[in-house]
Amino acid sequence: MKRLLVTGLDGFVGCVVQNMIEHREADARFELVVPSTTIELLDPASLAKAIEETHPDMVLHLAAQSFVPSSISDPHATYNVNFFGTLNLLEALKACGFSGRMLYISSGDVYGLVAPDELPIAETHAVRPRNPYAVSKAAAELLCYQWTQNHAFDIVLARPFNHVGPGQADWFVVSDFAKQIVEIRLGLREPVIRVGAIDVTRDFTDVRDVARAYFMLLKEGAKGEIYNVCSGQEQRIRDVLERLIVLAGVNCRIEQDQARVRPSEQKRIFGSFAKLRERTGWQPVITLEQSLRNVLLYWENRLKHD
Repeated sequence: MKRLLVTGLDGFVGCVVQNMIEHREADARFELVVPSTTIELLDPASLAKAIEETHPDMVLHLAAQSFVPSSISDPHATYNVNFFGTLNLLEALKACGFSGRMLYISSGDVYGLVAPDELPIAETHAVRPRNPYAVSKAAAELLCYQWTQNHAFDIVLARPFNHVGPGQADWFVVSDFAKQIVEIRLGLREPVIRVGAIDVTRDFTDVRDVARAYFMLLKEGAKGEIYNVCSGQEQRIRDVLERLIVLAGVNCRIEQDQARVRPSEQKRIFGSFAKLRERTGWQPVITLEQSLRNVLLYWENRLKHD
């Protein structure tokens, strides 16, 4: 059984990864190794200590600043964590004699503006990042690829599209909608849902399917290769919101909040996971309907006990 070190273990995806490993779910047959202190990407001493303590065979690099508006308001912080933090991790692994595999988690956001006739997005599509978060991820991808060429490191790269599932922070769209809807159902707010641009499409994958893809890439991905992790399905945000409202059984109205609308919003997004499926056999198994029910239940349990 491979010893797996995970950065960002306390994050949304990290918690799912930990739970799946502890419960031996799906392909999560790894031994999770956890250092005595939190891994700090911007503290080389913290990284060195974590690696020396855990002696990992594999590393899943999840830790990142992933909120796009924060990257716009403070790009330096995002570049520091996402690019220089990754460089610090690579250097710490090299210094400790690491000879295993690392999976770097990038983002489908690196593709930037994609014309409708270029959908679904494949890994061969040009990278044209349009915000500091996407730039930081694209730069870190190149860094990791360079290390596979010059330092004999075995690094695989994943580009996940939108995640959905219980436990996600409420600044992400589906979780935000679900929280507002449950607050209405519990009488905690007026029956109005504030939204940004909802007549756009996105590609949502349940976080548990995403984690399963990461496990499979750790075992079967090809060195230096990039793999989309997505559902391959185009979902209109308005339809997702309306489905949440129906599932929750609430009566409410929808109002657009201009503060939530991003400039130059991408109108349509969905990807292809054909390369990932061909390499590993992975495909999503959790339906969007199930994901939405789980997110509503998560917020109901949380808000009732806050």
